[in-house]
Amino acid sequence: MSTSHPRRLATTPQPGQRHRRLRLWGWPAALGLLSASGLLSALVSDAWGDVWSWVALGVPVLVMGRCAMRR
Repeated sequence: MSTSHPRRLATTPQPGQRHRRLRLWGWPAALGLLSASGLLSALVSDAWGDVWSWVALGVPVLVMGRCAMRR
């Protein structure tokens, strides 16, 4: 017995779908990239890299704290 599944056709996204996806995932992606750059900077650089790592790792913490305080 074989079960056939309908194939999904490649379709273009609906007009507002891309905007909704960006709105949903834009901030988490930006905070993830910021955190990754902060971690990398902390590992491989000195002086200005230390400052950048503090900023890049502190901003997501501040954003999460602000969101927690609003709830």
